[in-house]
Amino acid sequence: MEKNLKKIEINNCPVRNVLDRFGDKWSILILLILNEEAVLRFNEIHKSIGDISQKMLSVTLKSLEADGFVSRKVYPQIPPKVEYRLTALGISLIPHIDSLTKWSLQNMETIMSNRKAYKNA
Repeated sequence: MEKNLKKIEINNCPVRNVLDRFGDKWSILILLILNEEAVLRFNEIHKSIGDISQKMLSVTLKSLEADGFVSRKVYPQIPPKVEYRLTALGISLIPHIDSLTKWSLQNMETIMSNRKAYKNA
């Protein structure tokens, strides 16, 4: 019984739940792109990233929308026009992503060196 309780606590951990969303390959990049451009259509986001499949972009945008980081506006026209933008919650996350980006740039050389040393050990 105690093991099940610990499992439930881990699955409901706020930090784990939030970080799991950004642990994928594309979420942070999409948020940064939307922060730079304010409003973008699906194909504009796709062109900005380049090597993401349309399906993966769609899945990632839906996840970000479900969490409230991105809003989606559909215009009733033919062909359909859909725009994406950051919500207030998404905008509030950007300074933290920027801090992580700066830290990554400052420490990437050390991390790569450590990986190489570990691999050769």
